Order: sequence, then C-alpha cells, then structure tokens
Amino acid sequence: MTTAPPAPGVPAARIPELTPAASPTPPTTPAPPRVRRVGWRVRFAVLSLIWGFSFLLIKVGTEAYAPLQVTLGRLVFGTLLLAGALAVRRDRLPRGARVWGHLTVAAFLLNAVPFTLFAYAELTIPSTLAGICNATSPLWGMALSLVALSEDRPTRRRVAGLGLGFLGVLTVLGVWEGFSGLDVRGTALALLASLCYPVGWIYVRRTLAGVDASHLSVMTGQLLLATVQLALVTPLFTSVPSAFPLGPLLAVVALGALGTGLALLLQYGLVAEVGPTIAQMVTYLIPVIATAAGVALLGEPLAWSTPVGAVVVLVGAALAQSRARPARAPEPQS
Repeated sequence: MTTAPPAPGVPAARIPELTPAASPTPPTTPAPPRVRRVGWRVRFAVLSLIWGFSFLLIKVGTEAYAPLQVTLGRLVFGTLLLAGALAVRRDRLPRGARVWGHLTVAAFLLNAVPFTLFAYAELTIPSTLAGICNATSPLWGMALSLVALSEDRPTRRRVAGLGLGFLGVLTVLGVWEGFSGLDVRGTALALLASLCYPVGWIYVRRTLAGVDASHLSVMTGQLLLATVQLALVTPLFTSVPSAFPLGPLLAVVALGALGTGLALLLQYGLVAEVGPTIAQMVTYLIPVIATAAGVALLGEPLAWSTPVGAVVVLVGAALAQSRARPARAPEPQS
C-alpha cells in the first residue's frame, strides 16, 4: 500500500522554527491555523456506535424491503460516500486485471454475501442475536488462521479462547433447552455471515497484500464490485417495491452511508493512527451496543443467557486473538 503524501504546501524536510532573536519582526503573512483532528478515542466511540446500530438498521430496513434490496441499497450508498472521499483526495481506483479479479472475490466474500446473509437472518431473529453472532468472527478467524496461515501458531491460551468462545455461543443459543424458541435457520445464516469475514480477510491477505494502491482506493473498488454483483442478482429474485416508507428508506440510507462508507473510513483511519490491535477492539463493543439498541428501541426480548453468553464469547475472542509475549532476554550475571 502506498503511504500518504505530505500535506500540500509542506515540504518533506523539517523547517527550523525562527526564534524571537532571529526574527525580531512578526511575519507579514500569518501562518494558517492548524486544523485539529478529532481524537482517536472519539472516533473509536463513533465507530462502535455506528456498527452497533447497523443491526437495528438492517432490521428496520427489512420491514419494508427484501433482504437483497436492503443489501443493494447499503452498498450503493456506501460506495457513493467512498467514491466522494476518493475524489476529494484526488486518488484513483486500483489498476490491473489481476487486482480487479482478486477484488471481485473479496467483494463477494466480505460484502455481498455476509451483508445479504445478515439481512435474511434478521427476517426471523432479533437484531440483538445477529449482533452477538457477528462477534464470533474473531473466533472463526483464529480457527481458520491456524490452518491457513503458517505464521499463526496454536498456543494453550488461544485454543482455550476458541473453546470458551464457542461455549459462549452455545450459551447464547440455549443449548440446554434444546434450542427451544430459537430460529435455527436465521441463526445459522448469521453465524455463516460472520464466518465469511475471516475467510475473506485471509483471501485478501494472501492476494492483495502488495497492491500499489491506497486502502481507500482498494475499498472503493471492492464496494463498487459488490454493488455490481448485487445489482445483477437483485432483479432476478425481487420485484420493485410498491411503496417506499420513509423510516425503512432512511434506515437503508444510514446503513450504507454511515454503517458502511463512513465506518470504513473511520476504521482505516484508526488502524493508521493507533494500529490494528486497538482498532479491532471495536469488535467487543458492537454486540453490547447492538443488544442495547435492539432492547431499548425495538423492544426485543432478552433472556439472561443472551448477555451472559455474549460476555463469554467476547472473553473467548480476546483470548483467541492474544499472542504470547516474547521471552525476555536473561540478564547478565555479574
């Protein structure tokens, strides 16, 4: 990936500051005021809220539109926002047939399929359960990386985290009650959607790691391809809605512009500023916010096993992603 260029008008070399002794008179042209960026903690909180509320927006959108239509709208508005950001930064889309071929697969695995599966899942399961199923992505990712990525070695802590995380999933599903009252199909779709993300991440890591393009450029191209994929499929399985209720329509617009476009911009900004380890911690807040939003705003029921199981899932995911600290070098003896 290319690094960000210096700001316009700022030379690469550092310019020494003039001291009062060296410059007794004030400069004729005052320096432009610095634009203070919003702190990363604020952006982290905003990203957590946006992604946490995304499951509520999916639920509201599917009240009036077919799941494929909700996903298509989400991708359209998300792509438009990223394309606008790309134009403002005067960046360009990636080049090369090989890159676009890999992006087509990435768009299918990371956007078209999981977005659609979550939309179909929320036809029959609460948004709270969908948000908790999404939190299993790190567990799936760790299990797959141990097989697919040679640099990821299993440790007792990570294996224990996997086991604990999936025990939390069984707690959420109420396995001791025989999954009574649970929509198995909808839950399976949500879990399958969460599995798509690590599969897609591993594919991207193997095929697009050395692409000479910015993160924004790659993601815009990826969303554009996912939009084309859904635009080809949606008319085959759905008909044009007879009405466009304002609430569900605004939910789809917000899901795309905020939950997809803006969220991706915030995520990559956080990764660049504070690193992926801190940025990925947002994963642990999403189910909490999704559950609170579903219960408070949609009146969804909440059994005791749901929050308890969610906590177990999150603890397991944290352990599964942890890495052993490097051994300290022995101190020289006198």
